Amino acid sequence: MEVGLEKIGKRPSSRADMKVIFLLTLVHFTGDFYASFVNPLFPLFVERFSLTLTEVGLITGIARILAFVVQPSVGYMADRYQGRLFIFGGLFLSVVFFPLAGIAPSFLMLVLFISVGSIGASMYHPPCAGMVSNYAGRRPGLSMSVFILGGTLAFGAGPLFITYYVQFQGLSATPYTMILGLGVMVFLLLTVPNPGREAVTKLGFIGSIREVLGAAWKPIALLWVIMVLRAFVGQSFMTFIPILYAREHYSLVSIGAMISLFTVGGAISGLLAGHLSDRWGYKPIFFFTHGLASISLYLLLVLQGDCVYLSAFVAGFLVLATLPLGVAMGQELAPKGKSMVSSLMMGLAFGTGGLMTPLTGKLGDLFSIRPVLMFVAMVPLLTTTLIGFLPGKSLKRAQ
Repeated sequence: MEVGLEKIGKRPSSRADMKVIFLLTLVHFTGDFYASFVNPLFPLFVERFSLTLTEVGLITGIARILAFVVQPSVGYMADRYQGRLFIFGGLFLSVVFFPLAGIAPSFLMLVLFISVGSIGASMYHPPCAGMVSNYAGRRPGLSMSVFILGGTLAFGAGPLFITYYVQFQGLSATPYTMILGLGVMVFLLLTVPNPGREAVTKLGFIGSIREVLGAAWKPIALLWVIMVLRAFVGQSFMTFIPILYAREHYSLVSIGAMISLFTVGGAISGLLAGHLSDRWGYKPIFFFTHGLASISLYLLLVLQGDCVYLSAFVAGFLVLATLPLGVAMGQELAPKGKSMVSSLMMGLAFGTGGLMTPLTGKLGDLFSIRPVLMFVAMVPLLTTTLIGFLPGKSLKRAQ
């Protein structure tokens, strides 16, 4: 007997409500746009505070813990209580505190501002992702890809915007950028519907996890490991590529362009992967992208001149393609608590991968960052073995 997990406020429909999907995508874009300011500004933070690569990795690790690792508990709270508070409270923290990093007077204050902004990011992701599946109709893969597209585009546009802005206005002017985000937030407050909630109050946190996962826990655990390794590779490259190319005398704007191309490539591939997964299933897309990702990452490290921009786009296209598929597949495997499952795949997995970033930084201090990233580039090739054990196209038969 299933206790206390009936969906309250769910909108049953066979057709996707693209208006709501768009609004949720705009929430995702706005919050992640500000979160994307941090990585391309690392060269300036390194110069201002004399940071080591280990300290850079530490900042990334702390941010990932607060933005993503805590998401399962946030997803549970959002399912239990009023998710709208989590959506807009989190969006406010991200819009306000990430820009404040530009005027941080010390390393500790820099960590504090980034940490509070990251807490905000942890709050709006689970309820929004849970809402997407409720309004997706028969297109869960495509709808989730559109939602993920918002975040990926934000991480593509944000670095380019902030590097141009800082180059002409200076690092101390970054707090003024929050004005745009607060204006968008007012519009969203008036238009985003109530997310509803899952009635998990009788189960408690651990009990709700057991009930949500049920017999599907083994394929979900395997999928989670694959998503963690994917996140580790992506976060390592996005954190240390700016520093690598800054040392090779690329301009701040050029570095911002690389990060933008990397993430825009992922935005395009995520949307395409979501569309194709609704037709072909998830595994073929996983095999194709992970199998070619290692080659693309290696080329990103060895090519020179203008070729680095094309290789950044191709690498991002392959590395980031499976993020929406992991979330959609997890929700199909365990449909009882979609906010919580989304937080496991999009939050905990991404955050755990980010937690491994300080290891990349420490090894970079010891051996230099380029050979370390060459080793990290081989990880997607290794995950293809694990992908072979994932359920096939018919998830219901696999459970």
